[in-house]
Amino acid sequence: MSKWQELESKYFMHTVSRVPVTLVKGEGARVWDDNGREYLDFVAGWAVNSLGHCHPVVAEALAEQAHTLIQVSNQFYTIPQLRLAEILVQHSCLDKVFISNSGAEANEGAVKLARRYGKHHRHGAYEVISANGSFHGRTLSMVAASGQAKHQEAYLPLPAGFINVEYNNIEAIKAATTDKTCAVILEPLQGEGGVNMPDDNYLKMVREWCSQQGILLILDEIQTGIGRLGTLFGYELYGVEPDVMTLAKGLGSGVPIGAIMVKDSANVFAPGEHGSTFGGNPLVCAAAYATLKYIIENKVADNARKIGQYFAGRLEELKDKYTFVTDVRGCGLLLAIEFDREIAADVLGACLENGLLVNRLKPSALRFMPPLIIGRDEVDEAINILDRVLAAI
Repeated sequence: MSKWQELESKYFMHTVSRVPVTLVKGEGARVWDDNGREYLDFVAGWAVNSLGHCHPVVAEALAEQAHTLIQVSNQFYTIPQLRLAEILVQHSCLDKVFISNSGAEANEGAVKLARRYGKHHRHGAYEVISANGSFHGRTLSMVAASGQAKHQEAYLPLPAGFINVEYNNIEAIKAATTDKTCAVILEPLQGEGGVNMPDDNYLKMVREWCSQQGILLILDEIQTGIGRLGTLFGYELYGVEPDVMTLAKGLGSGVPIGAIMVKDSANVFAPGEHGSTFGGNPLVCAAAYATLKYIIENKVADNARKIGQYFAGRLEELKDKYTFVTDVRGCGLLLAIEFDREIAADVLGACLENGLLVNRLKPSALRFMPPLIIGRDEVDEAINILDRVLAAI
């Protein structure tokens, strides 16, 4: 155990079982540890580092803004915040923006918005329907919204007002809808829950149902947004438009930021009813604006689509080669590989020894979330490492 890992054991709450490596430097799709060893990073901060590590446009935006204005309260107008709001609205189907500090906070705000909508348009309706296997954050309310018992059992009783139903089942949503329902919250593709893909018409049917019932459709695009699935936003893949959308992760390519976006018809917050001390501060907004502008102007989402298709094809080759690989799934550069046994931790450890960072999605599956700027050569390098590791199983 290194001195840094000893310090973590001594001083830090044990809320995550870390991989035994201390990272000190990053550039593009590569990182280095405190011993100078290089790794190919296919975790990317859990789908956060959309432009890779320390991309010049992000680093330069941060440096310039840090020397100009870092933080003022939202009592005042600031230029980076408004530039970010403008580019988000201009390139989406939504009309207004609120900037928060994280994805969980964005989802909290979206549910808060939905409850106010229910109060004014649904005679006080307050319940939100979500899907089993979903993941919407670590706050108490978002643990209740996330349909995963493993995250809920330690914190019972959870806040009321959340109904978890079977994923990819429109009839389950219809059956759960009552006069108390104000919204449905879904991920276009379930990330942390397993990289679970819906049927092609699922979100369309949910959209139609929400419109018929006068309830809001909230799409949690914290992991799927900002090019990850091969389109700028995941809703574009399925031909639907949400009433509310939440963003985070890849929006800032490494800085802590989240966002709530709404249609004008769902824009029910009044002054004083929502806010944030640090949300939308000039520093993070400058980085997020630089990130989003670069992604749009350089068609980075197209690269995610093309390289994602290539990557999925290479993973399928491994599936054909090794009988214990049972599934390859996902979209764009959010992909998973499933095994018929609980070997994900062993594969992760062996990949680490061979210079590749991957994410253990569950005991029998790995998840891959490389930077959106990744190229074929780096995919081939990762596949070659995986091939050697799986051959040794």
